[in-house]
Parts: sequence; C-alpha cells; structure tokens
Amino acid sequence: MATLLYRLGRASLRRRRLVVAAWLVVLVGLGLAAATLKGPTASNFTMPGTESQQALDLLAERFPAASGATGTIAVKAPADGQLGTPEGQAVVRQVVQEAATLPGVVGAVDPFQVQAISPNGRYALIQVQFAEGADAVTDDQREAYEKIGAQAETQGWQIAPGGEVLNAEPEVGSTEALGVLVAAIVLVITFGSLVAAGMTMLNALIGVGVGMAGLFALSGAVELTSTAPILALMLGLAVGIDYSLFITSRHRQNLLDGLEPDEAVGRAVGTAGSAVVFAGATVVIALAGLAVVNIPFLTVMGLAAAGTVTVAVLVAITLAPALLGFAGRRVLPRKLRGREAVESDATGSEDRSGFGFRWAHWVTKLRIPVILVGVLGLGLLALPAQDMRLALPDAATAPEGTPARVSNDVVREGFGPGFTGRLAVVVTSDSPQTTQAAVPQVTALIQRTENVLAVAPPQVDPSGRTALLGVIPKTGPTDAATETLVNDIRAEVGSIGGAQVLLTGVTAIGIDVSEKLSDALPIYLLLVVGLSILLLMLVFRSILVPVKAALGFLLTVAATFGITVWVFQQGNLAELVGLDTPGPLISFLPILLIGILFGLAMDYEVFLVSRMREDFVHGDTAHQATINGMGHGARVVTAAALIMISVFGGFVFLDDPVIKSMGFALAIGVAIDAFVVRMTIVPAVMSLLNNSAWWLPRWLDRALPNVDVEGEGLRAHLDREPANV
Repeated sequence: MATLLYRLGRASLRRRRLVVAAWLVVLVGLGLAAATLKGPTASNFTMPGTESQQALDLLAERFPAASGATGTIAVKAPADGQLGTPEGQAVVRQVVQEAATLPGVVGAVDPFQVQAISPNGRYALIQVQFAEGADAVTDDQREAYEKIGAQAETQGWQIAPGGEVLNAEPEVGSTEALGVLVAAIVLVITFGSLVAAGMTMLNALIGVGVGMAGLFALSGAVELTSTAPILALMLGLAVGIDYSLFITSRHRQNLLDGLEPDEAVGRAVGTAGSAVVFAGATVVIALAGLAVVNIPFLTVMGLAAAGTVTVAVLVAITLAPALLGFAGRRVLPRKLRGREAVESDATGSEDRSGFGFRWAHWVTKLRIPVILVGVLGLGLLALPAQDMRLALPDAATAPEGTPARVSNDVVREGFGPGFTGRLAVVVTSDSPQTTQAAVPQVTALIQRTENVLAVAPPQVDPSGRTALLGVIPKTGPTDAATETLVNDIRAEVGSIGGAQVLLTGVTAIGIDVSEKLSDALPIYLLLVVGLSILLLMLVFRSILVPVKAALGFLLTVAATFGITVWVFQQGNLAELVGLDTPGPLISFLPILLIGILFGLAMDYEVFLVSRMREDFVHGDTAHQATINGMGHGARVVTAAALIMISVFGGFVFLDDPVIKSMGFALAIGVAIDAFVVRMTIVPAVMSLLNNSAWWLPRWLDRALPNVDVEGEGLRAHLDREPANV
C-alpha cells in the first residue's frame, strides 16, 4: 500500500493544477446539487419493529386525523380563579379559536370541555392537532403557532405554545468557529509557518465542503435526522485537519532531510499517508458498523459521518500533495527555507532533547507506577457511568428561554410533570362493536396501574374501529418511574376482548428507542473491540500490542462515559458547559461515542506505535524503539489531539443539549485517549512488555497479509530502483 500511495503522492504533486481544479469542480458541482436537491431533515426518531412505531403506523392508516404532530398551549391567567370568570373564559376560547384556524391545524380542543383546568383555576391546556407530522410542519406554520395569544399577553396572560410541533433542526452558528480558530493557532505554533498552517486548514475545509455538500445533495432522497449533518461536520473538520497535519508534518521532515519536494511528498504520502488511510478506514468501518444495530436513524447518522471521513482521507492523499507542490519550501519555517539551512539541518545529529523524548524516558523509567496510576485514575473517573441513564431529550432539558422550555415549565408549574409526557393508548379491531366494548375495560385497567394520574376520554375514528386514549403519568417523560409505567401498561393490556391494544406517544417512543439501543450497546462494543484487535494485528504483526490497544480503548470509553454522566446527568460543573438543566444522556450517545472514539484512538495508536515497530525491525532494542516512537510522534499527536479537542469543544457552545453533549464527550474522549492512554500508558506498557510485545506465531505471520503501513516495502522498492521512482 505504501508504494502505491507513494506514486499517488508524486503524481498529485506533478499534476497539481489538474488535481486542484478537479476538487474545485467537485466542490462546486456538489454545492449546486445540494442547493437544488436538499431535502428537510427529520427531528423524530422512528424505530421499526417496536410497539410504539407499530401504533403510529396503524394510526396513520386508520385514524390519520390523530397521527399528525400535536401541540400543547399552556395558558396562565394573571391570578388564581380567573379562568372561571366570563372574561377569563372568553380569553381562553379566543386562543382556542386562533389555534384552530392556523394553517395546517385540523383542530384545537377547548380545555373547558375536557376539564383541562388546574384546581386553582389559573392554568389551562389547549391541545392542538396538526394534519402533518412534526417534520412536515413548515417554518411559517411553526412561527404562526409560536405567536398565538399575542392579544391576551397584552392583558397580562401568559400564552406558552409547546409540544412536539416545536421540534426543530439545531442550528450551527458562529460559536463552534472558535474551535476552528484554536485549531488554526495550534497549526501555526506546530509548523512555525503561516503557509503550512493555512494550507493544511484550506485542505481540510475543502474536504469538509465536499463532504457536506454531497450529504445535503443526498438528503432529498434519504431522510437525515437533524443531528446527522452536525455529526458529519464535527468529524469531517476534526479528521480533515488531522490527516492533512500528519502528511504535512512528514513532508516537512523529508524536506529537512534534504529530499526534493516531489520525493518528499511521495514518501510522506507513502508513509504517513498509509497510516491516514488505515486510520480513516477504521473510523469508516466503525461508523458503518452501526448498521448492524439495525436502527435506521442511527445507520444514516453513521453512514453520513463515514462519508465525510472518506472524503477527508481522499483529500489528504491527493489534494494535500498538490497544495504542498504549490507551497514548495515555504511550508518550512523561514529560517530553514534556504537549501543551505536544510542541508545543515539534515547533516546534523538528531535532536533528542525535545519534550517527546524526555517524556518517553520518564514514563518508561517509572512504568509500573505510571500504569497503576493511569489505570486506577481512569477507573475512578469511570465510576459515575454505572448510574448512566439514557433517554431521548424532552423540552425539560431545552435551553432556558426557548418556547419549548417556557411551555414545559408552565405546564409543570400548573399541572405537574406527567402532563409534559402524555402516553397514547391505541385500541383497535376490525369491528366497531369490539372496539367499543374494549375501551372501558382498557380504561379501567390503566386507571388501576400504579403511577397513572388520569386517563382522558377516548377519541374515536369515523369508522368506530380505532380509539385513542390519553394517559397522564404522575412523573415526567424521562423519569425512571415513567419507563416502569410503560412496561406495566403493556404487560397489563396487550389484548382485551379481541381488540388489539398498543401504547405509543413521544414518551413511549423515547423509551423504546433507549431500550433497543441499550440492548445493542454490548454487541456493538464487542464488535468494535474484536475489530480493533484484528486490524492492529494486521498492521503491527503482534498479538499483545492489539490486546493492549483494545484494553486502552475500553479505559478511554469508560472514563469518558463517567465524566459525561457526572456533568450532563448529575449536573456537576454544568454551568461551565452552559447546561441549563441536567438530565439523562441522549440514548444514541454511548453507541456513537464508541464508534467514533474507536477510530480516533486507532489514529494515535498507529502514528505512535508504527514508529516504534519501524525502529524495532531496523535493529533498535524494544526499549529504545519505544522511546524513539514517542520522541518522534509526540509533537504531531499532541497537535492533532489539541485540534480535535478544539473542534469538538467548539460544539459545546451550541444551545442544543444533544449537540452540546456530543461535542463534550468527544472532546473529553480524545483528551483522555491521546494524553493519558496513548502517550502515557501505552509507552509504559510497551516498555514493560519489551521484546514480547512484538511476538507473533509464525503460522499467523504467514497467514496475515502484509499491508505495509510503516513503509518497509516502499524503502525496499526505493533501494532497488532509485533511478526509476
């Protein structure tokens, strides 16, 4: 692979104008396609095969008027008892009339008719039914809904529209650009050259542009969840900058060794590029592997992110060499650009006084204490993870001041948390008589179930075959007691008198999604760990090195889960990340985190340990090879990790709690894996294992194909045919 990439790198430099033009044409073409073909993103999470989804599909077929998005308008009077006065009733009915005549609304329920009035006569709830699902509600319809009751508010009333209809796509603003700015500063410090830093950033941004444009161009044909493009952007930026950084760093070193630019680029792509391809492949495989969980929205998220990572790899091994060709020796610091300076630097003895060498000597000297402190420390950080709860987010954790949060707070204040997470029970059969007879039995059974506050009167479709019952729990949507209630109701009323009974609603869907993801998590973790061992065995021709890498990855994941739970679920230091209200973690965060961190952890493992193996097979002792690998790789890996942390950390400043938690967890995970696991525990363990780290049975060595990530085959090729390359 290294020889092939070597030739690709040289060809890209020699035909740099064509390569740059080709990528710009792709960028513009996909940009135009995205502008014309872009479709809406989905804010709901469907889960085929679950009872809640089955009920929604049945409602869409038999009772379409009740299958659209719902809204809840909370009304708060200026004083207690005011709803009972003629003036108060007139205000509420005026709001009901406004809601019923909104575009896209099929009806609004008068709270006086269904007794949706608080005991103190100050709060009322108006249920609004939309014809279409939440994702089909237009921005104009949503805006009109949010402005309901403007006249009443001038009289001192509080009108707070809320409900699932307000679910909207999270917006990417300017705050996360701070992460990109920090990344640019890290590049300038690392390279000591504005040209090298700017070229690396430009390379990454073009890759991100191509990846995101392609993703939005496909969104007209494939339904994307609202978080999928942001995850793709997050990953595309981080790996795009890192992959270009790795190749540019090796190219600069080759120039300092006295090589001509085309030869320097070829060898950089052949060596560092091989590691980039392998690292990118691991990320792509891990993300695409989410498909085995068989959850459609998660599969789409994984494939979307995998697509942007694939583009980042292709850009790094083709566009980066082309841009390096334009930059020439200007990628070097000014004092080293002259040929005399380069030759002087190349003939000098290797500087082993840098931080990487000093850190490696210290870690290997104190390897036992370092391993014990590192493992025990990460174990302590992981402890909060045992209390991790997963759920889909509800309005209670939305940013303060948003319409959804304001409405949720008013409903909780006037009626209690259960009214913010209503359950819907569908009773259906082929006979109106059967359905009619079953409804009272179902109502009675549900009313006797623990933690049920109330059961609303049934809504019946025109044919009489399907009835819809509203169930109000005593607890909120993400409360553990509500999850128990959902399971209790299903166990109690699965089938009554020949009628089928199904439980659904936003709360039930969230519980079903979380349960299925929790069940899939151990399987996916086993898949990823097994994959990491196989891939690293292929690269490093060793058994213990892959096992050590997999165990380090598990430490990273456990500690990251623990810290994220400690902050986002338990609320510690929540103000530092701008979190208004702690709550359960988004249900797909753990499984996504495992997939992404796996790929990123393998990045650092490959870039550090491949140099260790390279020196070991060329005659160094295992101990010296470990020090060399750390000494040469520490600066680049440190810069790469800081860049990823900066990019991911920039998303922590978004208001959306889901994106905030994703950015935080990824930033913390990268920090732990790069600085604690790969740059501290790994060299200590490698030093402890000594020569046995590189042991591989002969029969397995013969069976495994040689992927040549370190470029041994390339060096042999260059030694044999120096004049023809």
